[in-house]
Amino acid sequence: MKRERGMTLIELVIAIVVVGIAVAALFSAMAVINMRSADPMLRQQSLAIAEGYLEEITLQAFPSSTACTGNNNGNNRSTFDNVCAYNGLTYGGGTPFAPRSPVSTTPLAGLAAYQVTVQVSAQALNGIASADALRILVTVTDPSGQSLSLVGYRTRY
Repeated sequence: MKRERGMTLIELVIAIVVVGIAVAALFSAMAVINMRSADPMLRQQSLAIAEGYLEEITLQAFPSSTACTGNNNGNNRSTFDNVCAYNGLTYGGGTPFAPRSPVSTTPLAGLAAYQVTVQVSAQALNGIASADALRILVTVTDPSGQSLSLVGYRTRY
């Protein structure tokens, strides 16, 4: 008697189940990847916003006193004349507090969902006394709720 070749019904059902599980896992992984595909863009936009604010702030004059006690919502940002003026700067949670240019009160198009906070504080830095160095922390929160922080320093010298 010749032995017949092929699959039994049980083997066929097991093969279909195994392939089905593999395909379901693959589709689940693809769904997660597709959901997060915009994250790099949000991260890059947050980084660009934070870099812009940090550059703007570090280009300002060093204040006569490093006791930065201000708490600003940015309404008069075009009049800020030193680094400490930016302490407590907060944008977000409502219009017109989205990121905007320093000379305009109009929010930049497409950035209304981003939130920006700035903290400036005196801090000693590599042998420079705290009276002569300021630490600038810029935090940007994107629409998905992820935060990005950049730290910079401005010294009197």
